[in-house]
Amino acid sequence: MRLSIVSWNIHKGIGGVDRRYRIDRVVAVLAEIAPDVALLQEVTDGLPRASFHDQAELLAEALGMEHMAFCPQHRFTIGGYGNAILSRHPITRTDEIDLTIGRRKRRGAIGAHLRVRVGTHTRTVAAYNLHLGLAGSERALQLERFLGSPELRHLHQPTPVVVGGDLNDVWGSLGPRFLAPAGFVRAGHATNTFPAAVPIRPLDGIFVRGSVRAHACGPLKNPLTRQASDHLPLCAELELEAT
Repeated sequence: MRLSIVSWNIHKGIGGVDRRYRIDRVVAVLAEIAPDVALLQEVTDGLPRASFHDQAELLAEALGMEHMAFCPQHRFTIGGYGNAILSRHPITRTDEIDLTIGRRKRRGAIGAHLRVRVGTHTRTVAAYNLHLGLAGSERALQLERFLGSPELRHLHQPTPVVVGGDLNDVWGSLGPRFLAPAGFVRAGHATNTFPAAVPIRPLDGIFVRGSVRAHACGPLKNPLTRQASDHLPLCAELELEAT
């Protein structure tokens, strides 16, 4: 069973170059990718700058993705934004993991258990969407907290787990330092995704563990993806192993 995943910081629907709010560009990019699961960061809910849109609902409806989970990390006087998971497969459970360190900007992860048909059986796939901090010491503490969280530790070893997001992984070093020792394998290679117009940093990543493997992973580069956000979308093709 193949499963297509995209991880993308949509930058609230605001273009990385022209700074215009155009959620239709995000819709068009995601429609072109047509993922089974989308891990999206900086998704707004009622922000004036984003036309007061509930972007998670808007995107789910526009893409025909019936299952959605949203976790707002940042709330303001009017509206806020956070992480969302959109899925073509049923979501049976959602988790929110606080990754805020001290007095730094609030950060978090959202997790979803997906029920995916593999042959004649149905399997649970655990998907986690992270948005980590800007400081190296902060990211280290956040990954240690995430990897030690009950939500992750209580999963059975064969359970397919997908971890993706905007890791702010400036040097592409978080995988070898933290995720690989916890049994995760990077989908593809560390690839530059930021800034979208001229990418020079591998800020985003997708990692897998358990009975799932990655066949391909890379950013989608075209004129529209360079305009729609300040990050390129990172796309991966995964295969779930039958058990």
